[in-house]
Amino acid sequence: MTLFSRYLIRYLFTGFAAAAGLLLPLFSTFNLINELDDVSPGGYHWTQAVLVVLMTLPRCLIDLGPFIALLGGIVGLGLLSKSSELTAIRSTGFSVFRIAMVALCAGVMWAVSLGAIDEWVASPLQQRALQIRNVAMAAENGIDITGNVLWARRGNTFMTVKSLNEQGQPVGVEIFHYRDDLTLEFYIYARKATVVKDDKWVLQDVRKKQWNKGRETIESKASLPWNAFFTHMSLDVLSLPGNTFSIRQLNHYIAYLQQTHQPSMEYRLALWQKLGRPILTLAMILLAIPFAFVTPRSSGLGSRLAVGGILGLLLYISYQILVNLGLLFSLNAPLTALVLPTVCVMVALLLVRRYDRVR
Repeated sequence: MTLFSRYLIRYLFTGFAAAAGLLLPLFSTFNLINELDDVSPGGYHWTQAVLVVLMTLPRCLIDLGPFIALLGGIVGLGLLSKSSELTAIRSTGFSVFRIAMVALCAGVMWAVSLGAIDEWVASPLQQRALQIRNVAMAAENGIDITGNVLWARRGNTFMTVKSLNEQGQPVGVEIFHYRDDLTLEFYIYARKATVVKDDKWVLQDVRKKQWNKGRETIESKASLPWNAFFTHMSLDVLSLPGNTFSIRQLNHYIAYLQQTHQPSMEYRLALWQKLGRPILTLAMILLAIPFAFVTPRSSGLGSRLAVGGILGLLLYISYQILVNLGLLFSLNAPLTALVLPTVCVMVALLLVRRYDRVR
């Protein structure tokens, strides 16, 4: 890597830092305002709301990664253009396309860094933050941690957990077992359960109904051992949204869902989004190149940032709409998550080529 390449990358990362310093406090303030709406004297305290916002800062950084790449690229290259250093660099033989490739290298470094943060920092912290929030809000009203229903299937047996208590133990366990002709053979309801091991549960306050040749029998027991068939991921994590999972957790859970013939579209889409977002980040930094080569007198840096912000917002909204449509209509997950970022990269490369020929 040449001296000029390192110099450009340093300025680009300075721009990334400036954009992150602007966007993170702004969006964190919005998140805090949203969290404070749920604060109450007997449950979710304001200190917990502040802690939740701080713990979700890495996730906010990941989500804003493409924005930061676009605005940071405009700032970094814009400063070089304003001081005529970009012109001086080009006079040494650096073409617009070569500058774009250096910017792309900086974008790859930025995307890889965000990917590492997402996998090992953002996902665990966000999961823990949501658990803290759910426990605090549940404690106020004396309700269970989550109202999300967890389902699992093995063969003709279906198992569902209504919610989890403060200790993360199942509450409201229902088990349905069907015969091969799809008639219900027995039904079990347990008020709660204790997880002894990953797949060893003890159902408590059990009521069992069984049907045999048109006859119904009802049996009540204080406890009943049961081999559960949820994945080895903890139940409190399974109750969280799929976009909070790490790549390792998503791969594990998707394999489990497919093995047990359960819907996995939401999680497959979340997995492919983790690849689509870095590609969109690279597209954004390439789109910053044309802004840098606008004649400095034609528009100030503030105007370029405003236009760049609008462009980034439109692309972000379009991407979210496309992803939600893919989830709604069960479209191909890789295609849904990658088509827009890939098209953006191609368009950005065409724009860079155009500027390279013109200038």
